[in-house]
Amino acid sequence: MRHKIGKVDVHLVSYPITGGFADATRKVETIGFLLVRITTDQGLEGIGVTYHEVGGEATRELIVHNMAPKLIDRDPLQSEVIWQEFFHYLRGVGRKGLMYCALSAIDIALWDLKGKIAGLPVCTLLGGNATKVPVYASGGWTSYSDDELVDEMRGMVDRGFRTVKFKVGFDGGRNIRRDAVRVRKVREAVGPDIQILVDANNCFDAATAVQLANRIREYDIAYFEEPVFADDIPGLARFKKGTDIPLATGEHEYTKFGVRDLLVNEAADLVQVDGARAGGYTEMLKCAALTQAWNVKFAPHAMENVHLHLAAAVPNALFLERLLMFEEITGLVFKDAPKPLDGFMHVPNRPGLALDLDMDFVRDHDQA
Repeated sequence: MRHKIGKVDVHLVSYPITGGFADATRKVETIGFLLVRITTDQGLEGIGVTYHEVGGEATRELIVHNMAPKLIDRDPLQSEVIWQEFFHYLRGVGRKGLMYCALSAIDIALWDLKGKIAGLPVCTLLGGNATKVPVYASGGWTSYSDDELVDEMRGMVDRGFRTVKFKVGFDGGRNIRRDAVRVRKVREAVGPDIQILVDANNCFDAATAVQLANRIREYDIAYFEEPVFADDIPGLARFKKGTDIPLATGEHEYTKFGVRDLLVNEAADLVQVDGARAGGYTEMLKCAALTQAWNVKFAPHAMENVHLHLAAAVPNALFLERLLMFEEITGLVFKDAPKPLDGFMHVPNRPGLALDLDMDFVRDHDQA
C-alpha cells in the first residue's frame, strides 16, 4: 500500500548565543532551526530542517499557509514532481532566499521519508557506500582576540580534527596586516600537518582579497572562502586570477542555476552550496552533478548531519563542515546525532537520515 502525506508540522526553535560571535560583516545574536515533520497516513515521519537566524518566522508562514496544504494526500516518493510544482508555484515571490529555505526543509523531509519507506539509509538510496566522511571544524571569529583564536584552533586539533577553518576580515576587513599576523599565529600553533581554511564572509573587494591571499600564501592555505560579496561573480573570477590559493564559495547560492553561474564564470574551485538553502536533496544532486562535470570539488556548507548521506554518495565530495557554534543546539534538538570522531563523521546504518528529534526540547523552545 502506497503512503500518502497526512500531516505537516512546522517548528521554529531558537537558542540564544553567548560569547559575542562576530565575523567581518555581522554579529550573530541567535541561532536556531526551522524543523518540518511530514507524517504519512501509515504513521511514518520524515524530518526536514533549514536555518532560523533571521527570517525564520516568514519561512514558517510560507510553509504553513502556502506549501503544507498542497502536500496533503500526495505521494512522498514523488519528490521531483513536488519540487518542480513548488518551483513554478512560488517563482513570483522568490527565486532565492527564504522561499528556497522553505522548499529545502520540505524536500529533506521527503527524502528522509523515502528512506524510511524503503527501509534504507538515504546514502544507499543515492547509490553510495561510504561509511565515513572527513569533517573539519569551523569557528575562529574575527571578534576573538589573537589568543582566543589560537586557543580555539588548538582545541579543534586536540579533538581530532585534521582541518580547521577560521575567519579573516579583522576590523571589518580594513586591516589585512592584522589578518596576516593572525594566520601566521594559527599556523605556528597547529603545526605544518593541519590543513587550514580561511573565510572572509564576503567582506573584501577582489583587489584587497588578492593582497591578503598573497600575504598569507606562505602559510599553506588550502582554501580561501568567500573573499568578496557572494553576488560579485566577476570579483570571484578576478580573485581566482590573482592568486593560486584555491577559491571556495557557494554557501549563499540557490539551486543549480547559481552553481552553473559560478562554474561557467570560473568563479569557484570548491562549491559549498547548502542543502538547507539551495533546494534540499533533490536539487543538491543536480548541483553536485554540475561540479563533477566541471571537475571541481564539492563540499556542502554546514548542516553536517543533513549533508552526511549526500557527501557519502557523491564521488567528488571533499569534506563536511562542523560549525562549533551549532554544536550545542544540534545536540539539544536531535537525539544522538552523529558526532565527529578523529576527523570523520560516520554514516548511520538506519533508514532515512537517521535523525531523531528530542520533541520535549523542540516543544519547549518552539516559537509558534
